[in-house]
Amino acid sequence: MEKRYYPYSKYLFETFQKKVYKITLNGGFYCPNRDGTISLGGCVFCDEKGSYSRCNEESLPIERQIKISMEKLTKQFKAQAFIAYFQSYSNTYADVEKLKEVYDSVFIDEKIVGITIGTRPDCVNNEKLDLISNYKNPWIEYGIQSANNETLRLINRGHDFESASKAIKETKKRGIKVCVHIILGFPNENRKMMLESAKKIALLDPDGIKIHMLTVLKDAPLYRMYQKEPFYLMNMEQYCDIVCDILEILPKTTVIERIAGTGYSETTVEPKWVNRRFEILNMIDKMMLQRNAYQGDKY
Repeated sequence: MEKRYYPYSKYLFETFQKKVYKITLNGGFYCPNRDGTISLGGCVFCDEKGSYSRCNEESLPIERQIKISMEKLTKQFKAQAFIAYFQSYSNTYADVEKLKEVYDSVFIDEKIVGITIGTRPDCVNNEKLDLISNYKNPWIEYGIQSANNETLRLINRGHDFESASKAIKETKKRGIKVCVHIILGFPNENRKMMLESAKKIALLDPDGIKIHMLTVLKDAPLYRMYQKEPFYLMNMEQYCDIVCDILEILPKTTVIERIAGTGYSETTVEPKWVNRRFEILNMIDKMMLQRNAYQGDKY
């Protein structure tokens, strides 16, 4: 059925007129919120592998990672083009010379049609953004998580919403597309607070968004917090309902890159339903239809 929001798959086909798939890459970067530069321990929801990552865990050269993934995606999905995606940790956490060396190495084939770089808003500067703006179809994914500064302190994020807002504006100014990540269900946030975050983020006119449900993962600091003092986690219906609210708040042009995850089920402690991706997507479709709602209706 036709989606009542703007899915990433539709954006890709409209942009490239062919089947395009992301290749997740391990660029060998780390995170300033783990090594003591900002604080120790990292964000409370993040596990040892950088949270929700499916990147290559082996220390293979970038070129080798790309070739393996291209072969696999071509065989399995008949992919015709690819986007190099640096996913785990903070992929701008290095000097410009190192970044250029790593980013340059992805364009080994004409089928690589773009580059997407996941990072933190406090790990970019003008020089790094200028570098990234020169690549083919550049995107930066910023982990914003919440627009509520009290929440950002609680989860040990290490930056405030103002720094995120500044980074997004500077990035868009250079023609780099921006995808923001937000997480729903933090223990201190109620429905009103989550929607207020969504409204603030919508006003920044993001090119894309990924919406996640707060997930307790083994080995993450959040797991120890949950063991010590269990907190309420939304059920699937509640999550889907608030996602629909957020879709109505967002601009019609914002690409919905993710509203249901595919995390590692073996590391998920709670809620177990987060790995039931197709059920979540179907429920959101059904709710939007019942509401007779579309993305951007309340922007």
